Amino acid sequence: MSRKQQIPVVILTGFLGSGKTTLLNHLLRRRAGNRIAVVVNDFGAIEIDTMTVAGQVGSTVSLGNGCLCCAVDASELDGYLERLTRPSARIDIVVIEASGLAEPQELVRMILTGDHPHAVYGGLVQVVDAAEFDATRARHPEIDRHISIADLVVLNKTDRVAEAEHRRVLATLEGLGPGTPVVSASYGRIDPELLFDPAVRPDEDEKARQLSFEDLYEDTHGAHDDPTSHDDHASHHGHLHAAYDSVSFTAGAPMNPRRLMAFLDSRPPGLYRIKGFVDFGPADPANRYALHAVGRSLRFHPAPWGRGEERLTQLVLIGSGIDREALLKELDACQETEPRDAPAVDRSGMWGVLRYVPDLTEPDPVPDLTEPDPDLTESESESLDPDPEPDMP
Repeated sequence: MSRKQQIPVVILTGFLGSGKTTLLNHLLRRRAGNRIAVVVNDFGAIEIDTMTVAGQVGSTVSLGNGCLCCAVDASELDGYLERLTRPSARIDIVVIEASGLAEPQELVRMILTGDHPHAVYGGLVQVVDAAEFDATRARHPEIDRHISIADLVVLNKTDRVAEAEHRRVLATLEGLGPGTPVVSASYGRIDPELLFDPAVRPDEDEKARQLSFEDLYEDTHGAHDDPTSHDDHASHHGHLHAAYDSVSFTAGAPMNPRRLMAFLDSRPPGLYRIKGFVDFGPADPANRYALHAVGRSLRFHPAPWGRGEERLTQLVLIGSGIDREALLKELDACQETEPRDAPAVDRSGMWGVLRYVPDLTEPDPVPDLTEPDPDLTESESESLDPDPEPDMP
């Protein structure tokens, strides 16, 4: 079984004025070398003038270094997702700005139930305006439902409210989405590693790369014109830490599948992402399992162990307000107590894991949603790549 790259698809939502487009532009400036496909209704709010448009095909604009911005409507979205997550598109992450495309929960359904073998759900991120929170709820009561299904809430514009008001809004958000991690921010400045990992490129790929958006932006405006470059929360080398925690776990002993699934089924409040690889030892000695969890969504992807590869479980857990010591203690308790060469091995515990392996189960359930539109069609665009390479379809 090959180790196919899974492209995370992140849904970014929030009502007018919440700052989601500011957050989106921030992600494009600090994308950690990733090639991002941004899906929007129009190009107006995305700062493509500073990105130096390299080419345009239909409703697709090249942003440089392989990044794309696609202006679509809801009827085109499913087809675009299929194309954007193909290996030939060379995209690392897809970000959908939900404004006007569809209800957020319908977009979640589309990703979880869509026939996109290279796509993986990357989470629903709800941006909330701290200064206008009560007014927004009065105008848009549906925001309560959006918050309740979000995987991550970004409480934006916290620089515009007093500390007491900040705490009050945080308490209200906790009531609307119990256990959902909330990250406070100003100007949409969150660490991109909350949403996606830094890209790893072969040396030869980077030597001949195009200028990135970061390069172009700094050439045009200078590093200090980017408000993120002097953020109070920035550490050395400009790395942002926006009120979240990261916990690393490594185990040399195999993990017991039943115990690990019990842990994953009762994930503690504030835990947003889990990523890494799991060794189930004698329960499946042939494969290691890539684990990808975002919010309520969970996926395992088995693949054969490499020749001579050390058999370890290595996980990273990311969230807001999580208890590091408690998490490590719970994961330690998931390790197998029986030796690897035990004569009797109960493999039935793997059925709980296999429920979350794509192509072996039905898609993840999404509660309280309407049925998908049977008339949903693919984009009429024949190609997404403005400058296709000869081996691209």
